[in-house]
Amino acid sequence: MDRVKTLYNIKVFRLASIVIFGTLILTISAKIKIPFYPVPMTMQTFIVMFLGIAFGTKIALATIGLYLIEGILGLPVFSNSPEKGIGLVYFTGPTMGYLIGFLFTGFFSGYLNLRKNLLIVFVKLVFSVSFIYFFGLLWLGTLIGWDKPIFELGALPFLYAELFKVLLLTFLTKKILILRKFI
Repeated sequence: MDRVKTLYNIKVFRLASIVIFGTLILTISAKIKIPFYPVPMTMQTFIVMFLGIAFGTKIALATIGLYLIEGILGLPVFSNSPEKGIGLVYFTGPTMGYLIGFLFTGFFSGYLNLRKNLLIVFVKLVFSVSFIYFFGLLWLGTLIGWDKPIFELGALPFLYAELFKVLLLTFLTKKILILRKFI
C-alpha cells in the first residue's frame, strides 16, 4: 500500500512540475518577440499547441488555465504586461478573446489524433489554432465595435507567423508525441 501511495505521489509531483514548467515556458514565449513580417511574433500559440500535442488535453488545459490565473492575479505573464497593465484589467482588454482561445487550442491540439500523415496533421493544427482567432476576433469586435476592420486588425497581420508555427509543429509532431510517454 505504501508503494502505491509513493508511486501516486511521484506521479502527482511529476504532473504538477510539468504544469508549472509549462506556465514558465508559456510566459517566456510571450515575452520574446521574434522579427517577422508584417509584425513581430511571439511563440505563445506554438507553445499552446505544443502543450496539447506533447502532454494531452488535461495537462494542456491545466497549464493554460494556471497561466491565465497567474495573469489575472497580477503576475506579469502576458505578452505586453506589465507595460500595458496587469491583472484583470489587462486580461479583460483587447487580448482576452485570444487568451480564452488558448484553452480551446490546447484542448483540440491534444485531443485530435495527430498520428496521421502530414497533411492531416496540418489541417488539424490549423483547426486547433483557429479557436484563438475565433474568440479573439469575437471579443475584439465586441470591445471596439463591429464597424471597425476587425479581421484586418486582429488576425491578418499574424497569419504568416501562424502558418509558420503550424508548419513547424506539423513536421515536429511525431517527435513531440514521444513526450506523452513521460506522463
